Amino acid sequence: MSSKLVPPHGGELKPLLLEGSALETAMNNAKNLPQVRLNSRETSDLIMLAVGAFSPLDGFMGEKDYMGVINDMKMADGTLWPIPITLSVSKEQANELSVGSEIALVDDESDELMGSMVIEDKFDYDKKNEAVNVFRTDDEQHPGVSKIYEQHDVYIGGPVKVFSEGPYPEMYGEHYARPAETRAIFEEKGWIRIAGFQTRNPIHRSHEYVTKIAMEVSDGVLIHPLVGKLKPGDIPADVRMKCYTELIDKYYVKENVVLKVYPMEMRYGGPREALLHAIFRQNYGCSALIIGRDHAGVGSYYGPFDAQKIFDEIPEDALHIKPLNIDWTFWCHGCGEMASMKTCPHGKEDRVLISGTKVREMLDNGEMPPKEFTRPEIGQILMDYYQSL
Repeated sequence: MSSKLVPPHGGELKPLLLEGSALETAMNNAKNLPQVRLNSRETSDLIMLAVGAFSPLDGFMGEKDYMGVINDMKMADGTLWPIPITLSVSKEQANELSVGSEIALVDDESDELMGSMVIEDKFDYDKKNEAVNVFRTDDEQHPGVSKIYEQHDVYIGGPVKVFSEGPYPEMYGEHYARPAETRAIFEEKGWIRIAGFQTRNPIHRSHEYVTKIAMEVSDGVLIHPLVGKLKPGDIPADVRMKCYTELIDKYYVKENVVLKVYPMEMRYGGPREALLHAIFRQNYGCSALIIGRDHAGVGSYYGPFDAQKIFDEIPEDALHIKPLNIDWTFWCHGCGEMASMKTCPHGKEDRVLISGTKVREMLDNGEMPPKEFTRPEIGQILMDYYQSL
């Protein structure tokens, strides 16, 4: 029976993780190959490739795909793709590696053998040009830009075989799921219209409100936190997981929500990252992605709703998943409830608008954030964390 879920991006899921005898053979072979060490972002991208989250990609990008992506947000074959998925090496190592040869991919932090790649392409690139096109800035204070500038100077591309998903399956247990698994969950529940919710923060009242708006117009919601590397100062994943599970346990109809994590590293790429979030949520089976204020943003590099506008700039048939755009939301004393700019007639004096920075300041000072901003149980988890620092 054919699935009623949205199809994967490009038409089919392409998980690249080896198992059984194929894994054993490939790992034995890789022990004798030249090694390329991966930074944390490259490792997390490799794991996203492994599980099929980055379908239809089959590896790190060659020059034609790379140039198409940074200039026009599409690969050489015309498939929409907003952010390059790349692997860098030093000029010295690039000179030692030849096109057509195979390399072993090793995580630089853990020394784990993660996979192998056949080199199909090797090319120089312009770091500033990539930064400006992808992130709309070349400011080194932008965490995504600084990561590009820290990279090596040559990209190598080619198809990969992946041996490991790193620590994530063991670390997150039942909350870790691959695209094929979330699709199976949605099929079993009989869901067709699923809204994905991207988060790298604990869920405060505005987040809760937008997910519940999505529940009203969907069969269910996938709350899908990122658990790869974040920038300094962001709340660590284990603390956030406590917040998510507590909130769902007390304030959601559990049958209508699925909580699963994914292992990508945050790029803070604003509009283009919103498109990437949509692509892999489509691979996970979602038909909509909730896009609120400043989705995937950082600092003041992007306008508050640029991540919504970019969906109007791509061809209508480029994605099956659609944005579920939601305005700025807040608690309003005048309304006596959660509201948005579209529904609340009152002024600023009635609205509880608290930034993440302000909340961190309050928690640093041992002050509980107001219940209009976050549920008391979540505030307490965060307070305990901050007081433990």
